[in-house]
Amino acid sequence: MQPLVEHLVKLQGIELERARVTQELRALPGEIARAQSALSAAQKKSSEASAALSREEDLRTKLEREIESHRQKATRFRAQLDAVKTSAQAEAIEHELHFAGTEIERLENEEFASLERTETEEAELAQARAQVELLAASLETVEKNTAARKMELDAALAVLERDRKAVRQQIEPEWLQRFDRLVAARGTGIAQAANQQCTGCRMGLRPQTWNQLREGELLSCDSCSRLLYWDPAITPQAKPPEPEAFPGQGRALRKSGQPGV
Repeated sequence: MQPLVEHLVKLQGIELERARVTQELRALPGEIARAQSALSAAQKKSSEASAALSREEDLRTKLEREIESHRQKATRFRAQLDAVKTSAQAEAIEHELHFAGTEIERLENEEFASLERTETEEAELAQARAQVELLAASLETVEKNTAARKMELDAALAVLERDRKAVRQQIEPEWLQRFDRLVAARGTGIAQAANQQCTGCRMGLRPQTWNQLREGELLSCDSCSRLLYWDPAITPQAKPPEPEAFPGQGRALRKSGQPGV
């Protein structure tokens, strides 16, 4: 290939690698953000589980107070039974005792249900806290790996920038401007021609264009406008004819009695 084509092809390779490295650098903060988000979600779940346990404890404390209050009332009403003088008074006291007993039973059932919920929530809290520890360690690892990867990418980008500058200095300004415009519009500025096609857009080439490219000219694709070149070094060579397995194989057989030619 002519030097101009070689420089442009090399520059495009550098530009593509530079774009890849830059994209990876931009993606690094996202990895940390995802790890932080996962940790925050686990911390929130742990906090909610802890708050649920506290609510159940407060609820049981309240239930215990109410149960004790009804027990004390029942004790007072039983003491009053010895002093009643009428059946109406006795019936009223019995009614109060029945109500107190019913309430005590209801509150004790609520307390038992709270204990069952607490058992479940304690297991959820333990699991949430374990997840928090796991994700906190994972975040630390991600941050460490990201910092190391950033250093590697920054170093690679610095080398690419150096090489890019050196290659660009070897290309004439008008070709650089044309190349840069194509890269901005198409993502790449130069494409190889192969099998009478532009490898950039896969459109077929006119025979005249194909012939000119094979003569070493640098042209533009009629479809995508990318600079086109032909590289004879990677053009497949025609296969030599395979030798016959047996002499005369593939020849027409002469009929019996027919004179040879």
